[in-house]
Order: sequence, then structure tokens, then C-alpha cells
Amino acid sequence: MAARILAEVVASITELKANPMKVASSAYGDPVAILNRNEPAFYCVPAEIYEKMMDRLEDLELLQLVKERQDEESVSVNLDDL
Repeated sequence: MAARILAEVVASITELKANPMKVASSAYGDPVAILNRNEPAFYCVPAEIYEKMMDRLEDLELLQLVKERQDEESVSVNLDDL
């Protein structure tokens, strides 16, 4: 079965076990596809990129929430009453 690989750099699980930091740094900050029997098993992503991905996902979830609520009736509030 053919699998789509979403990274320009690939490494085997064997290579990863032998020297994880070498595999991670071989992509110069880009993701590395880790292959098991020539199929992608997972991606090794630098912490900075992972954090950006999580921030982006949170932003998309908040955007979806805004879209769901944009047609709701608004409620006027006086800050002095709070």
C-alpha cells in the first residue's frame, strides 16, 4: 500500500533508535518522517514547530466557536452593574 509522506526528510526507526538527535537535526528544523517498513509511522517535529501547530489549532477552534455564535442575540451589559 502506498502512503503519502508529508516531509522532505525521512529516516527509519532503526536510524532514529541509533541516534535520535542526528535524525532530528538532519532536517534543519523541518519535520522528519519516521518510517517503519517503508511506511510513515510518525513524524518527528521540532518543539518550536509543534508549539506553533498547537497555537494554530487553538486559533482554528476559537474561530469555529465564533462562527457558531455569530448569529446569537447579543446582550447589553453595563460595567457599573457588575
